[in-house]
Parts: sequence; structure tokens; C-alpha cells
Amino acid sequence: MGTLIHANSTRLYAIAAAAIALVAHYVDDLPQALILGLATAVLGTGEVVQRVEDGKTKAAAVPSPTPPPTAVA
Repeated sequence: MGTLIHANSTRLYAIAAAAIALVAHYVDDLPQALILGLATAVLGTGEVVQRVEDGKTKAAAVPSPTPPPTAVA
């Protein structure tokens, strides 16, 4: 389960953010403090997702090969 979440963190975040936005829009009786709290949580989660994705990108990066030494004439 943890591997699934780690591999698809951006997709899961997008689904959760969209669901929260839809609920906030269509449910009339939600208190404003709850909506603001959820918006803050979504922003914080977005930061975590960004760091996970940055880590995956850095792990996948291939270091550039060192050039061969030049021949001394």
C-alpha cells in the first residue's frame, strides 16, 4: 500500500483536492472554518507531494559522465 501511495502521490493528491473543492462548493451548510482548514491541509499536502516528486526525480537523474582525460603530447 505504501508503495502505491508513493508511486502515485501526485494523482492521489489531485483527486483529493478536487473532491474537497467539489464538496466545499456543493454542500451549503459547511462552516467556513472547516473549509479554510481543509484548504490549508490541501496546501500543506501539496508541499509534501512536491518534495516526494523532487526526490523521485533526483533519484532517477543520471550523473553526466566525466570526460576522458586529454592526451598529453
